[in-house]
Amino acid sequence: MRKRLMPMAALVGAIATMPLAHAAPAVPGPAAALLDDLSERTFRFFWETANPANGLVPDRYPSPSFSSIAAVGFGLTAYPIGIERGYITRAQARERVLTTLRFFRNAPQGKAAQGMSGYKGFFYHFLDMKTGARSSNSELSTVDTALLIAGVLHMQSYFDGADEQEVEIRRLADELYRRVDWQWAQARPPAIVLGWHPETGMLPYDWRGYNEAMLVYVLALASPTHPVDPKAWDEWTSTYDKTWGTLWGQEHLAFAPHFGHQYSHVWIDFRGIQDAYMRKRGIDYFENSRRATYAQQAYAIANPLGCKGYGANLWGVTASDGPADATITDGGKRRKFRSYAGRGMGKQHYDDCTIAPTGAAASIAFAPEIAIPAITDMHARYGKQIYGKYGFLDAFNPTFDFGIKLANGRRVPGFGWIDTDYLGIDQGPILAMIANHRDESVWRVMRGNPVIRTGLRKAGFSGGWLETEARP
Repeated sequence: MRKRLMPMAALVGAIATMPLAHAAPAVPGPAAALLDDLSERTFRFFWETANPANGLVPDRYPSPSFSSIAAVGFGLTAYPIGIERGYITRAQARERVLTTLRFFRNAPQGKAAQGMSGYKGFFYHFLDMKTGARSSNSELSTVDTALLIAGVLHMQSYFDGADEQEVEIRRLADELYRRVDWQWAQARPPAIVLGWHPETGMLPYDWRGYNEAMLVYVLALASPTHPVDPKAWDEWTSTYDKTWGTLWGQEHLAFAPHFGHQYSHVWIDFRGIQDAYMRKRGIDYFENSRRATYAQQAYAIANPLGCKGYGANLWGVTASDGPADATITDGGKRRKFRSYAGRGMGKQHYDDCTIAPTGAAASIAFAPEIAIPAITDMHARYGKQIYGKYGFLDAFNPTFDFGIKLANGRRVPGFGWIDTDYLGIDQGPILAMIANHRDESVWRVMRGNPVIRTGLRKAGFSGGWLETEARP
């Protein structure tokens, strides 16, 4: 039975008056121990798989992989968490952060299709792990650059000491942020384009509507060198009404893959602050993600596709690896399975019974009362198959138990399909959101970052912590 939710007006009032340093609800001993273990293992993914010579983090591991610049952003965010939890020292983190920022500051930028790491201050989605040059003919990505820069800005605010290395970290962070030319990325202003290819130019798509790119506009609005006009935020929200509605019992602004409700929230504390659209709706973006999380659980309980294992403690449909691109008849039902896909709730959104643990684990800050039981139950029921050196493997599918050629992972007869990789962009939100749930570790630092505060204000946000003085 789905938990009864607090009435909207009461909840908004509660969030608006929420203390900025409230203690996380008490977690039972075994669950707390699992969160400790999961946090450290997930941290170790970033610390141990990154190239120590340049700081680049692999897109996936242990499969041979290029680097994902978004994974680097999550990796940078992981290092202060490692300091606070006692996994590494501040000196160790400083060295790694400086190596990373120096690489990105010095990495070649230009129009050439090969040998460059980026252009106009943006970076290619994927970079060669050793050379740092563009990999796989990937696009110059505005959103992945934003995720990288969010990690860079976290370093700028966290390393606030007088030590010469920390002074250099702040200087490099400022330089990297200032040189991003957001105006150049407005192929069809006031919107911001998804990306650019040196071979073909700007992509034909712009960022509009609620998804992971909210961070793109916040950073672009605040730029002291290449700012976009505040009308850009109006353009971003112009299509919101198309996806506002009631989905699986929850009235909210929807986005199919659950990561869209998580990514920007890693760095921005949206509790108690509202833009014009959310003021009209009477909630904030944090509450919106909380409702989206409850919708995920309700969908799994209803289980309209008859997926094996779905239920109150097994949910979380989002972008992830999958077993194969194949259509199979199973018990009289034709099921279409996919390899990597941006999965969401329902057949029309590519649900093929694949669960990514990051869906629930990275929602812990929104709804710990349902996320923690999901984490502990996945570990208890499936841990031998899906929990390893760096925590939860990226995805698994108990429904897929067919002897066909796989795109990823492996089949365990009698159990189903299991991924054999960890993905940086799914590991990062798990670690960061556990930290935000426990002590607001990332949020606390980023509430004092002038870029985040400026960008939110230019987007029309007000209320809550934005009305207080900046805190360190």
